[in-house]
Amino acid sequence: MKTDQRLKDGSYRNLRSAGFSCHQLSRNDHSSHINCNSASSVKGRVYLVGAGPNDPELLTLKALRVIKRADVIVYDRLVNREILDFAPAHCQQVYVGKRCGQPSLEQQEISRLLVEFAVLGKTVVRLKGGDPFIFGRGGEEALMLAKHNLEYQVIPGITAAIGCAASSFIPLTHRQVARSVTLVTGQVVTGALPAWSQLVNAGQTLVFYMGLEKSDQISTGLMEYGLSGDFPLAIVTHGCSPQQIVHVTSLDQLVSKANELKGVSPALIILGEVVKLRKELQTTVESVISQEEV
Repeated sequence: MKTDQRLKDGSYRNLRSAGFSCHQLSRNDHSSHINCNSASSVKGRVYLVGAGPNDPELLTLKALRVIKRADVIVYDRLVNREILDFAPAHCQQVYVGKRCGQPSLEQQEISRLLVEFAVLGKTVVRLKGGDPFIFGRGGEEALMLAKHNLEYQVIPGITAAIGCAASSFIPLTHRQVARSVTLVTGQVVTGALPAWSQLVNAGQTLVFYMGLEKSDQISTGLMEYGLSGDFPLAIVTHGCSPQQIVHVTSLDQLVSKANELKGVSPALIILGEVVKLRKELQTTVESVISQEEV
């Protein structure tokens, strides 16, 4: 695999500081090796933990504490490998990440896996990029654990919208510019476009998770329902890592930019007038840094 392709799909192992490591699914790692007949008389506990947006320094102290005493970590594709290095030596690490077009476990299988490990009396950390309850399917896993009367705790993480906005110098709300922010998934576009355009026209910022693949529908639909073609947006790729790039563009250029970035993941779209603030905020920060260096 060529280096540029590895950078795109996040699998180049030398990008260790970025954490986009070569996680691979191995079905031999998990449920096939669990013998439920050896269930412990004392049930384990499951922690649904947000790992934040890549940067290990954005991990919460509470998340770090439970990772350091985990018996099992069940983790997703966007979890930085440096965070996994905090786990104790005896900890079993099970990769269950998903990526379009590649082999992966169904969500029900992942939820059952958590149940099975907990029944064995294990301390289980279900580690997710961002926050478990924001497009992380943590609610589904919590329901499964509750159904089996298993103890669990949710430990929040910094979601991608918050992390990427901060690292990109784009405030998601700003007085007299954006009164509120709405987080949406770009995977569900049908029927949502009229409401989304109304939100933006009313002075809200819109943040799309997983939106690049639906860029055509998003841009065409929003312009059809009243947004101008020159409406500002930013696409943040590999957010909160040394490989982060911020692509500032407009709504009518979204499709061409998405085609240019095809295959790049993760990517987040920030749509709103607040994007215009980035240039001044970035220039100010860079100016202060240059003065300090002098």
